[in-house]
Amino acid sequence: MSQKKSRGGAAAREDADELSRSPLQAVLLADSFTLKFRPITLERPKVLLPLVNVPMIDYTLSWLETEGVEEVFVFCCAHAQQVKEHLEEAGWTGKPAAWEMAVMAVESHDAISAGDALRVMYGRGLINGDFVLISGDTISNMSLKEVLQEHKDRRKKDPLAVMTMIIKHSKPSILMHQTRLGTDEIVMALASETKELLYYEDRADSSHLCVTIDKDILANNPTLQLHNNMEDCYIDICSPDVLSLFTDNFDYQHLRRHFVKGLLVDDVSPFTTTGPI
Repeated sequence: MSQKKSRGGAAAREDADELSRSPLQAVLLADSFTLKFRPITLERPKVLLPLVNVPMIDYTLSWLETEGVEEVFVFCCAHAQQVKEHLEEAGWTGKPAAWEMAVMAVESHDAISAGDALRVMYGRGLINGDFVLISGDTISNMSLKEVLQEHKDRRKKDPLAVMTMIIKHSKPSILMHQTRLGTDEIVMALASETKELLYYEDRADSSHLCVTIDKDILANNPTLQLHNNMEDCYIDICSPDVLSLFTDNFDYQHLRRHFVKGLLVDDVSPFTTTGPI
């Protein structure tokens, strides 16, 4: 009898956990907040530019749906009406409740940066738990399940582990002799065992040709890994604390140059994980 009671209690706990579980959410930034694609993006947002005759945002949404995301908030700023019309015409919004993924547009014309967008999301109280933060022009086929579980396990051990950044090894060009094409040079230092991000430098922000790492980092992490062959995918698994941190720090505008570097200064831990993108 005790065995049956034990099994029944375990089943009841599983049911309770399922009922209390927050849906897996994602914040999709439909605005890059940059001018790199002008003049093309003066009349059409980058996320609606076609790749093999398919708007790029459709690839991103399809991937999120495949990976089990249940709610996606598409943050629209520039050309918001075009994005909303596409979401409706493509059948992403207005789906029946029985569909696995709900897509909702969040519009704000005051946001001029990713930081502003996340502060708007915090103010509207739409995020209930850990969420995926991604750009609307991201094309990926990697599996998120292991990354999500890794993030959750790490959060249980360390509440300060507020974010997991997904990075990948960059294949050098044989012709151009560059570690990456079309992206900024990034230098990062990782703790060998935990993958904790210890140092992050975007070479576009620095006029120095050398890397300067605080001696305390070297003293506390004698086996750290220094990488110049990694590419930041701008796919992040975030805890709700990320939104709070952006709200508390109005000078945070860029996700990496301001937010990640701010975390490193304040001893709040961003972590990284690698995977095929």
